[in-house]
Amino acid sequence: MRRKGKKGLSPEERELWARVARTTKPMHTRKPTGERSADPDKPKPVTTPQPDAASRLRAFMIGEKVHTPTHVTHHPGDDLSNRIASAPVRMDHGTHRKMLRGKLKPEARIDLHGMTLAQAHPALVHFIIDSFDAGHRLVLVITGKGRGGEGDSGDGPIPIRRGVLRQQVPGWLHAPPLGAMVLDIREAHQRHGGSGAYYVYLKRRG
Repeated sequence: MRRKGKKGLSPEERELWARVARTTKPMHTRKPTGERSADPDKPKPVTTPQPDAASRLRAFMIGEKVHTPTHVTHHPGDDLSNRIASAPVRMDHGTHRKMLRGKLKPEARIDLHGMTLAQAHPALVHFIIDSFDAGHRLVLVITGKGRGGEGDSGDGPIPIRRGVLRQQVPGWLHAPPLGAMVLDIREAHQRHGGSGAYYVYLKRRG
């Protein structure tokens, strides 16, 4: 070891340093001075600088309102009942008014309440096809309002959609194969189940 006050490294320190230096690897390797690239005539690719995220986004101040594009419309109060009620009337208007007042008696009915989606869909398809073949015009499809009514339940950490059948049935009635037989769909009058059932007005059999 180097003695106190003596300048320079002792033989033991120089040997230790040499052993450490042999275990290291250079971080950068230099090209030989005369070495040329493998393809000197190949042009270098031109890269277009991409703007970073900060330059692509407009500055946003805390408390500033978000500007929604004019072509996007939101209807927060537009629920299923309103969408069905505001749909264009495809049947005779006089018959339509009588139906909404509960003055028309359905010629057949099916109760899907309590069924799973897998059970309800084929049951509805068979019912509508049989009703159409029988020449019925007005039939009643009972779905039930769903436990807890319309909307989401906030009892747990994950909201649960209630009235799944009630939500699905209008889509099933408009989709193939039933869409070719169904003329109109409306929410039933209170005497026939109200919002827990649908009037389905079928096309006239040709």
